[in-house]
Amino acid sequence: MMIIATLLGAFFFGAAGAVGALLGITFAERFDALADGPPPQQTPIPLLVLGCALIGAFVTVHAFSPAQLVMLAVVCVALVAIWIVDARKGVVPDAFTLGPLAIIFLVAVWQHEWRFFASALIPFVPFAAAAVLSKGRGMGWGDVKLVALGGAVLGAQWAIIAFAVACLSAVIVCYARGKQRGPIAFAPYLTAAIGAAIPMAILH
Repeated sequence: MMIIATLLGAFFFGAAGAVGALLGITFAERFDALADGPPPQQTPIPLLVLGCALIGAFVTVHAFSPAQLVMLAVVCVALVAIWIVDARKGVVPDAFTLGPLAIIFLVAVWQHEWRFFASALIPFVPFAAAAVLSKGRGMGWGDVKLVALGGAVLGAQWAIIAFAVACLSAVIVCYARGKQRGPIAFAPYLTAAIGAAIPMAILH
């Protein structure tokens, strides 16, 4: 029975990842690349879909309710779409950050789970400060909204760990580029960190 549930979860979340890729490609065509933004990057769509499938295979066995599974699938759709749009155009659309975040907050109010608000706020504050200090250049407001979503999904503890790893990875890549340094698309690092941390957050 567990094997069947795992396979169904992998298929469902893999399909969610494919939907996210389609939405990301569609949205990316609607935006012009920023003149001072990061150069366009290749998007590993098959790997993104596979990553969603692996998340689904895990959380289907460990998630607490069908509603939680649906919410996590919606988050996977948003994460894939954000990765693609930011990698291609340097933009994080509000539809993929504020949309899922609004759903989470509505459910939180309905269930009187106020911890979701605190979990979103804790990582939001330092990233928002970075956006203000850099005037949106070193840290974009789309990234700030994304970390708020990640905080709500993961909880404050896992969000802090995930975003620390994302920041460290981005710094390493930036330095590895040497003389080719310049703006980078940060959302792919954040979305990868959120996706990787979801199974650990579910277990705890």
